[in-house]
Amino acid sequence: MNITEKIRTAHDLCLKWGAELKSDPLISSQLRELSARTEASRLASLRSGVADACRRCDENEGGSCCGAGIEDRYTPELLLINLIVGIELPESRYSEDSCLFLHSRGCILPVRDILCINYLCSKLQKEIPHGNLLSLQDATGREMDAVFVLHNTIRNFIKKLTA
Repeated sequence: MNITEKIRTAHDLCLKWGAELKSDPLISSQLRELSARTEASRLASLRSGVADACRRCDENEGGSCCGAGIEDRYTPELLLINLIVGIELPESRYSEDSCLFLHSRGCILPVRDILCINYLCSKLQKEIPHGNLLSLQDATGREMDAVFVLHNTIRNFIKKLTA
């Protein structure tokens, strides 16, 4: 499936099962946990200097980490989670050479693919103090765990509904 088909599938799933997914106590709890972990990860990125370094790279060096095609890693279920939390998925790119989900202020998705959460280029690995990187990796590891758990819960929930 290409990204357009995945987005269409995510919208279809949201229309069909979104209300049930949102009202499920386990999924609601996991969404709250993911939100907290995502915010902790975002704050760790700011404190570590990674967010600022990525912004400077994008503005001054043309940044390439969030290049076109990265969006292909996203599953319909991961896109569905973003729809459930109120994100409007774009129909076109902000920049032709960037990921579909990258806009002027960064990624529009609060629930991101594991690669997007975890990736640090070699320049950042050298530039950011080791202690800051460890704190960031701890926070992003917790975020990735929460994404993985929720993604699987939703996938299994939909399987049960369609069985």
